[in-house]
Amino acid sequence: MLARLFASTIEVYAHCDLPCGVYDPAQARIEAESVKKIAEKMQDNDDPDFRTRAILIKEQRSELVKHHLWVLWTDYFKPPHFEKYPDLHTLFNEATKLAGASGTKGDDDVKTADQLLAKIDQIADIYAATKAA
Repeated sequence: MLARLFASTIEVYAHCDLPCGVYDPAQARIEAESVKKIAEKMQDNDDPDFRTRAILIKEQRSELVKHHLWVLWTDYFKPPHFEKYPDLHTLFNEATKLAGASGTKGDDDVKTADQLLAKIDQIADIYAATKAA
């Protein structure tokens, strides 16, 4: 009993407080849609205060896209999925880069957001196929 009381603890992390098993690419898609809308609004607004705020929010949403994609990539998809869909690693890599500093986090081009959404849709298609199996 005393040994358990004084034992060192190990900190663990999951996308929620418990490894819940709830995964869905829709989380990444919603954040990516927000990124696209912000990029569209930035095209029509030259107000420096608005643009500063929009950039901050867009960067936060882009980071959330990466987070949700990483959770799917590392927690949901397993080796048999990667064997069946050999381009899945590349697809996730490309999608997370599109949400990163060289993508939507770093620019306000609506085309970049569209490319990100297209990659998320491809991931969602594979996800749906694995859920149906």
